[in-house]
Amino acid sequence: MRIPNHIGIIPDGNRRWAVSQGYTKEKGYNHGLEPGLELYKLCKKTGIKEITYYGFTMDNTKRPPTQTKAFQKACVDSVKMLLKEDANLLVIGNSSSSMFPKELVEYTTRRIIGNGGIKVNFLVNYGWQWDLKNIIENENNNIHNRIKSNDVSRIDLIIRWGGRRRLSGFLPVQSVYSDFYVIEELWPDFKEEHFHEALNWYDKQDITLGG
Repeated sequence: MRIPNHIGIIPDGNRRWAVSQGYTKEKGYNHGLEPGLELYKLCKKTGIKEITYYGFTMDNTKRPPTQTKAFQKACVDSVKMLLKEDANLLVIGNSSSSMFPKELVEYTTRRIIGNGGIKVNFLVNYGWQWDLKNIIENENNNIHNRIKSNDVSRIDLIIRWGGRRRLSGFLPVQSVYSDFYVIEELWPDFKEEHFHEALNWYDKQDITLGG
């Protein structure tokens, strides 16, 4: 089986899951923590070299304060869980904003956790316009400008839970040739077979990168 080097994860459906269980919307984010860790372990076991999780976007912070605080805390808790594992960790997002969790600022420079190994990127308070700002503002300038997410490699496979068929601004440069697999189940209902189904599907795709 052909294994993708880099997988992007869009863990959507937390709020819809909460409502379906009779909870208020903000209660759903906490139920997405264990699936994230389980998926990390599957990627490591399978030999995936890099994984990028979509935490929350700058646009997401327009949601009610109770929800905003909940997904901010979920991102912090996710990183804390990873600190007990082996990883090469980087948090990417607008850290100059008050919406960026202060606890994660130290990880905006790539850090070796434990014995290192698989590269793990977390998009926190991320926005595609923020990411590309230097290039957009200086497109006619001779100065070489890098995107903010320059340390993230091209993504081979993006997996999105929750049934939505859109990228939602997810790393537009790195995802330019990504294959896109959609899982109907909501993220808190993550199952190991979702991961294997996505890999089996990817193995059957004709990867040409435009060639």
